[in-house]
Amino acid sequence: MTRLDIDFAPPNWRRSLHRVPAWAWCIGALGVALAVTAAYSGSAALQRQQLREGQLQRAQQRVLAATQGPAPVVSTPIAPAQAAAVNAAILQLNLPWRDLQDALASATPPGVALLALEPDARKRVLKITAETTSSDAMVAYVAQLKQQELFGMRVQLLRHEINALDPNKPLRFQLEARWGTP
Repeated sequence: MTRLDIDFAPPNWRRSLHRVPAWAWCIGALGVALAVTAAYSGSAALQRQQLREGQLQRAQQRVLAATQGPAPVVSTPIAPAQAAAVNAAILQLNLPWRDLQDALASATPPGVALLALEPDARKRVLKITAETTSSDAMVAYVAQLKQQELFGMRVQLLRHEINALDPNKPLRFQLEARWGTP
């Protein structure tokens, strides 16, 4: 007798999956594996192509930049007032402070007190305000400054005064010393 397939249960997806033969499951799994492999290799090929296109574009830019030469520099005009201010600041920054300090330190005796130093970089002049107890010390200080190589003979006594209100009666004086080449 032949086998009869009698099934009175309503059809549903579980029963349909249960009735699928094993060879169909193997073919389905193989198809999914092939699809995943194809998707992965396609993605890798796309990435390689994008990388090559980027390299090609960068190489073309380098060749183009090499053939064009350096890019032109756009010069912006500077206002004369701004240029003068910048030049004045640069002059002030380029003062020979160390040379001035060394020359003053070697020429200043213990009896002379330096009160103020006012450099003028544009005129290359240093105004010195100092105080001492006697006029002889003042004259000796001016003479010592004139012997300094930085100042040479370009040291002048501008003014002097005696502070009569102070019991020690100090002599305050102001000098002008020019530095650099005459």
